[in-house]
Amino acid sequence: MNRRTFLKTLPALSVLAGPAAARSAVTSKAPGFAQGLQPIKLAKPQTEGGKSVLAALKERKTVRNISSEKLPEQVLSNLLWAAFGVNRQKGPFAGRTGRTAASASNSQEIDLYVALPEGVYHYEAVGHRLRPVVAGDFRRRSGRRAAARAPVNIFYVVDIAKYKKAPFQEPGLRDPKVQKSYYYVATGLIAGNVYLFAASQGLAAHFHNCDKKNTAKEFKLRPEQRVLFAQTVGYPA
Repeated sequence: MNRRTFLKTLPALSVLAGPAAARSAVTSKAPGFAQGLQPIKLAKPQTEGGKSVLAALKERKTVRNISSEKLPEQVLSNLLWAAFGVNRQKGPFAGRTGRTAASASNSQEIDLYVALPEGVYHYEAVGHRLRPVVAGDFRRRSGRRAAARAPVNIFYVVDIAKYKKAPFQEPGLRDPKVQKSYYYVATGLIAGNVYLFAASQGLAAHFHNCDKKNTAKEFKLRPEQRVLFAQTVGYPA
């Protein structure tokens, strides 16, 4: 099917109206409700389809020239689930879900902040939704000119405080040097998922550095949170 025949505007990218839009957005004002932005309840992720893993590996590459064309609602949902969504209710340790990318002691220390044209959202894997953080276009903080017009920029943010909450407290979780190695590896695993998803769906993806200082301030991050990298996703230009 031609993607332009089913392209749908994301609920939060335009004025929300009608029953379909109402089903796509959470209407209650949750904590972090940002200047009129609605939380977005993402569509149920599709776990079948696309190219095979081997075919996606063959096609995986960095594409820096990305179109401003919006991603359909379902594609955005699938992208975020593939990146770091919940793929099983019982993870390796009791009381914690399993995710599509591994983390040290299942600490799940990486937060995904998703910059869309109208605002920044925090991806909540449990519940598969986007919680608004701040209104406004902050895609330029990804640090790349082409990325500023791409439909989606994912910012990888580590939350050091999550190591203390990990189900299994192995010694490395309390060592800052070891923590650093853990969260860099965790980021790479998630970014790899994004690259493979993009390759399987004919999308373009670019993993790169970003404006860490301004991003942390504008995204209202806590002291325990640190901006690491960004990844731009969209259709090839």
